[in-house]
Amino acid sequence: MAPQLNRRRVRGTVAFVAASALASQVLDLGFVSPPAASSRRDVLGAGLAGALGAAFGGNQAAEAYELPPLPYAYDALEPSIDKATMEFHHDKHHNTYVTNINKALEGKDQPSLLDLQKTAIKNGPAFRNSGGGTYNHNFFWLEMAPTGTGGAPSDKLAAAIDESFGSMGEFKAKFEAASAPGARFGSGWVWLVVADGKLVITSTPNQDNPLMEGVEGTEGIPILGIDVWEHAYYLKYQ
Repeated sequence: MAPQLNRRRVRGTVAFVAASALASQVLDLGFVSPPAASSRRDVLGAGLAGALGAAFGGNQAAEAYELPPLPYAYDALEPSIDKATMEFHHDKHHNTYVTNINKALEGKDQPSLLDLQKTAIKNGPAFRNSGGGTYNHNFFWLEMAPTGTGGAPSDKLAAAIDESFGSMGEFKAKFEAASAPGARFGSGWVWLVVADGKLVITSTPNQDNPLMEGVEGTEGIPILGIDVWEHAYYLKYQ
């Protein structure tokens, strides 16, 4: 008999893995102050936007989107996320989103993946679901790190977390609670975003993300996102 699935524990574990990797390149770059920044809001917003633009082609039109390789081995996140789940999640689910958004854009101008998010809701389900799923998963793989390699948050990021949540421990507890069953009805994502110069925890349905104009929840610049779809964890427990 298959073991009973404890969704709260699984989702909490996934959230903790990513929360422990807050010093990874994507997040740490987001808190490097740009030369022209004149306020805390400018520092957070402009720095993060620059980091995301560099990672997802925010400043120029893109060629057909490609499935990026994982930045670590399929088994690198065990025991928190097992090898079979990583292979299935990346090679099937993520790849399907990339394939479908490329089909939706055949014969059309292809924007950068970052720019695609802004108008995804307005442009319809294919852009919202497949475009969002492509961006979200690109982001997801980059923010996690094998156990023992993530390091500590930068001083600026740690200070921002303390200011918004009280402490790193309080942030982890609140983030894990937001990713638990019942906090988000159905499938979706849980995010840490910069909104109005502050760090905020929010969630979105399906493959929506905080970059999309008109999204349910808080619009902002994401710096951490956790996939709480069943395909992110269920294989180990079926």
